Amino acid sequence: MTIEEPDAGPRPVDVPHRREFLGHPVGLPVIAFTEAFERFSYYGMQTLLVLYMVKALLLAPHVEHIVGFGWFSNVLAGIYGAPPNTQALASHIFGTYTMLVYVTPILGGLLADRWLGKTLTVTIGALLMAAGHFLMAFDVSFLLALLLLVLGVGCLKGNLASQVGALYAPGDGRATDAFQIYYIGISFGAFFAPLVCGALGEEVGWHWGFGAAGVGMVIGLIIYLAGRRHLPPDPLTERRAARASAAPRAAMTRRDIVVLVLLLFMVPVLAVSAIGNQQMFNAYLVWADRSYEFMLFGHRMPTSFLVSFDAFTGFVTLAGAVAFWRWYARHWREPDEMTKLIIGCLISSSAFLLVMIVASRHEATGAKPALWVALAVNTLNNLGFANVFPVSLALYSRAAPRAISGTVVGIYYLFLALANYLVGVVGGWLEIMPAGRFWGLHVAAILGAAAVFVAIKLVFGKLLLPEQIGQQP
Repeated sequence: MTIEEPDAGPRPVDVPHRREFLGHPVGLPVIAFTEAFERFSYYGMQTLLVLYMVKALLLAPHVEHIVGFGWFSNVLAGIYGAPPNTQALASHIFGTYTMLVYVTPILGGLLADRWLGKTLTVTIGALLMAAGHFLMAFDVSFLLALLLLVLGVGCLKGNLASQVGALYAPGDGRATDAFQIYYIGISFGAFFAPLVCGALGEEVGWHWGFGAAGVGMVIGLIIYLAGRRHLPPDPLTERRAARASAAPRAAMTRRDIVVLVLLLFMVPVLAVSAIGNQQMFNAYLVWADRSYEFMLFGHRMPTSFLVSFDAFTGFVTLAGAVAFWRWYARHWREPDEMTKLIIGCLISSSAFLLVMIVASRHEATGAKPALWVALAVNTLNNLGFANVFPVSLALYSRAAPRAISGTVVGIYYLFLALANYLVGVVGGWLEIMPAGRFWGLHVAAILGAAAVFVAIKLVFGKLLLPEQIGQQP
């Protein structure tokens, strides 16, 4: 039994003006820099979001100006329960927003794969995001701004990432390497976002920070459109041409279907593995704001600079992971993606073990952890997720039938939607349980996900190897 699809899997693509940059197609830096500015805008806004809500927006008189907020808060209460305080309400809003941000890429993938094509869908997404950031400058349009950002990320996110995989032929070992370089672009944008948006928001005015995020998204769109000729042909355009010439359609094999079911099963496991990393922008910032010793040379560092620390260590650890695995592959057989996922979870869990230890000590003695602890936490977490996010994205992109690659990558991002929902729920517990126990829950969750990945590797490891994808059973 087979299921008819326009394309059964990844295949070599003919990219106009195919040139190489540092051993990769020129399209890779085009996508990476587009994503860098998109992430600059996204993380610039996200860096400020919780602090802005807790310190200003959700307090009188600002909260009274938000159109539709009464209805929205009732909806949140129905989902999460009545919030006990402002911090919990901010956590619920943050969790809902970031959850929806990673649900809508499925819709964006469908739009691109079936109707609009990737270029038009990405362009629409960038324009929606820019408008959303600019509307964050006004209290009255807060909810509309969040809606536009959710829809914009949905149109843009999965369709950019799927174009990375389409730059490479099946079996090209550079593909996983490319996704790690792609994530370096993300870290580049995330590093400068708090330095610019965070500093403007905390030191000058919240709305200046949000406006800077909008400018960043406009720059990203300009880069994408200027470099479009270096990217792969749009699969939708190719399918329309094939139908016009009555070209035969390939079919998905039973093995393809089993792999896709397995990838769906892995989505909630990835979500649990990511709960600590996603909490870094929510409850961790609130806890850090009142726990770390931020005084440096007689000046209190803005709390948002922790996001810059995170982005800097993310950039360094991603670059280090790329270099390490290249070196490793020259001497030994490089581990498969599932093994890297397990290694990444183990390393990431150690970051929150450190947070648990210093939080317990802070509660017991009142001694504030030094900023070097924050740097260590960010380094360990990012070193772990250098072997989780880009590696899992490479796995999903490689396994996806090319004709529905945007949709499948959109499904992949559901793990971040679920993770951010969990972050919104769990983040509200920060005020009602000891901090040491709160962070201990994160350690247990990440280690539990690692155990499930071990089981998947033992049972289905051969099925997920690159050479197995797309073979007839």
